[in-house]
Amino acid sequence: MDEIVKIRSVAQYNAMRGVATRHPLVTVIDLSKAQPVPAKSFNFDLYAVGLKELNGGQLRYGRKHYDYQEGSLIFIAPGQVVGVQPGLELFALKGWVLLFHPDLINGTPLGKHMQDYSFFSYDVNEALHLSDKEKSIVIDCFSKIGYELDQNIDKHSKRLISSNIELLLNYCIRFYDRQFITRDNANKGVLERFEHLLNDYFLSGKPQSEGLPSVAYCAEFLHLSPNYFGDLIKKETGKTALEYIQSKVIDVAKERLFERNKSASEIAYELGFKYPQHFTRLFKQKAGVTPNDYRMMN
Repeated sequence: MDEIVKIRSVAQYNAMRGVATRHPLVTVIDLSKAQPVPAKSFNFDLYAVGLKELNGGQLRYGRKHYDYQEGSLIFIAPGQVVGVQPGLELFALKGWVLLFHPDLINGTPLGKHMQDYSFFSYDVNEALHLSDKEKSIVIDCFSKIGYELDQNIDKHSKRLISSNIELLLNYCIRFYDRQFITRDNANKGVLERFEHLLNDYFLSGKPQSEGLPSVAYCAEFLHLSPNYFGDLIKKETGKTALEYIQSKVIDVAKERLFERNKSASEIAYELGFKYPQHFTRLFKQKAGVTPNDYRMMN
């Protein structure tokens, strides 16, 4: 598993799967008609969306291993490394995979907001788990893209293919919203642990040595990818993860401002601010008054 195979092009991936290349920048493969993937690690220069329709199988993402279950979609962005365990496959023998090169969407509406599809930075264990109806819609999108690939390339091809990929990804945003809701109990558990993490952090000496807690720090502590964590907190609270952390900072600051033996600057350093003026600016932005004014009002 030490070897990392660089997947630089659609044609290279198609050759590995034993299928014809119909377009140099995009492919859709019915995996029941493709060869299995060798047990190696792969570094993609492509975007990939994979749908699995059979149980069993495991992927390695970074140092972690995850079951890749039936009816789940995974998303891979350029630069990511995914490993396939011996005897298993990157994508099941029944299912679909879409791969496309970033050059395909350059100059298209999709290319202008590709960064909005944050699930391409989720970990594999944060896959999208589809209902039967959702799976039918996803397969229909794959089929539409495949239909375009069967046509001769003309001036309409790029727009139609990229539009259908965009349609697929927009459905995935909707389905992830549903997943956040249907997994509400699990999400609330994350929110509670996030709250405990922040409480413990500000009661410890970490702010003075490590500064304010970052979104990435909290996500790693909670064993989530930063994007998935951020999207989950936004869905649950209406605030971004950063806004939630800042609100907690201000709540703690308000409590400590009642300690008259400490200056606002001392409190700022205790909370992890490098410069007291940054604390004052954030406090006024969130509370409407400066720390000293707040202290005088109370």
